[in-house]
Amino acid sequence: MQKRLLVPALAVGLAALAVPVPALAQDDPALDLSVLGTYSTGVFAEGAAEIVAYDPATKRVFAVNAEAGVVDVLDVSDPANPVKHAVIDAAAALGQDGATVNSVAVSGGRVAVAVEAPEKTDPGFVAFFDTEGAFLGSAQVGAQPDSIAFTPDGSKAVTADEGEPDDGYTVDPVGTVSIVDAATFDVTTADFTAWDETSLPEGFRVFGPDLTGGDAVQRAIEPEYVSIADDATAYVTLQENNAIAVVDLAAGEITDLLPLGTKDHAAQGNGLDASDKDDAVNVAAWPVQGLYLPDGIDTYAAGGETYLVTANEGDVREWGDYSEEARVKDLELCEGAFGGADLAELQADENLGRLKVTSTLGETADGCYDGLYSFGGRSFSIWSADGELVFDSGAEFEETVAALEGENFNADNEANDFDDRSDDKGPEPEAVAIGQVGDRTYAFIGLERQGDVMVYDVTDPADATFVDYVSNRDFAVEPSGDGGGDSGPESIAFVAAADSPTGRPMLAVGNEVSGTTTLWDIAGEGVPGGPSETPTEDAGSGELPKTGTNATGLLVALAAVLAIGGGVLVIARRRAA
Repeated sequence: MQKRLLVPALAVGLAALAVPVPALAQDDPALDLSVLGTYSTGVFAEGAAEIVAYDPATKRVFAVNAEAGVVDVLDVSDPANPVKHAVIDAAAALGQDGATVNSVAVSGGRVAVAVEAPEKTDPGFVAFFDTEGAFLGSAQVGAQPDSIAFTPDGSKAVTADEGEPDDGYTVDPVGTVSIVDAATFDVTTADFTAWDETSLPEGFRVFGPDLTGGDAVQRAIEPEYVSIADDATAYVTLQENNAIAVVDLAAGEITDLLPLGTKDHAAQGNGLDASDKDDAVNVAAWPVQGLYLPDGIDTYAAGGETYLVTANEGDVREWGDYSEEARVKDLELCEGAFGGADLAELQADENLGRLKVTSTLGETADGCYDGLYSFGGRSFSIWSADGELVFDSGAEFEETVAALEGENFNADNEANDFDDRSDDKGPEPEAVAIGQVGDRTYAFIGLERQGDVMVYDVTDPADATFVDYVSNRDFAVEPSGDGGGDSGPESIAFVAAADSPTGRPMLAVGNEVSGTTTLWDIAGEGVPGGPSETPTEDAGSGELPKTGTNATGLLVALAAVLAIGGGVLVIARRRAA
């Protein structure tokens, strides 16, 4: 059965004590999300449901099944009972045995599939099909096309060609963006040859074991995810580079690089839980700079301006014998740095010692570190079209998870262990989708590790507000192919009311760890299609728990101790007897 519960008294108490917990006291969020149905592959932790795309004409979801190397075509015309309609085998259509499907997009009756070559450092492909699965043609693009999107008019498909090195770091292809004509399959390649180490904007990260040769910068740039603002412009996250590329689609050129800078985790409202060995929730201010390192990106317009919305997951460059990652306790910190803090205490496991940071930043000429830079912002951000930060959700993701899923705070997506990911990117915001619901604009952000979806009203980009937190994960069961609900949301597709089989807006979420694709109904007062009816017990995956801001009972098992000072939130976990 679906569970909608009231806010625990603890959360209300936190708000009253001025601890920055986001909007948990609203009993009636503007949107009411509930599970409609789930399609399960039955395959666990093999990427069997990754990127999803929705076709309004056929009422089908196209879901990347990386484990099988295909795209599963799901009939969701009855969203309470989604069923597999067909399979698109792109590797077979291309004659590329062993190729990997990375992404999918749908527009105007055409399906574009991004395909990684069997040898991943070789050029990849885009394969085109109609929505019935008939092969239409293909184009060769850059190495490892990791993301694909159509322009709004459907005339072009654009890929982010990541160009990661091989496992031994012996071959490292250049990163590119490919623009494919959807009618002729002609390809225009937008590359990064306009920049070298001397002309890159300040703050743009280029690093690795081999920065020699004229193409060193191009090899060090790794396009991750593409979002298309209009028929003229695309924006591509460069995750490891901590930047966004601006692409002129008509000219076929990258026109700008936007470094994103860092997030000060010592600032009020920007804290993080830095240790997985303190047996507590401890969202606190620490002398650490967070690299945003976004994965998913989406765009929207407000007030005549374009805004970019990023899910700040974080990632590590780690291939062969090379790794940028280090734990704070293993670094030599400079005496007198970090506000004169006791370095031994700072580097204790229960403080910053366990936190993973990059070894590529903060090191002085003396070989000690006077700055620490962690992976990911543990947040989502809104940026202007020229890369200026407009809004960041700060510590709200971790604070919300702590208040509503405290016993499983910062759990991994393959296990329910408490506090497991605090030293390593926290809940990991991975996916983001923007949707218009009535006269409001919302961002839906998937937390890859925690397994949940955050909902924010972003109508005013500078004043985005928390709306709800929903989950189809069952923490009473260890994640597996046989149970545990949804885990590892990799992608989110927003479906407008006019395109939805229910007549109300809908989300399709691809969960790569659980191998499930789940459909969420979006209802509420003022929502097209009207308020939702009470879900029936046999609708979709109704037996799994749904949590939100108006949930009850999730913190009953906690013994809470609040230590308030400088924006610190500590919730001690009750030990088993």
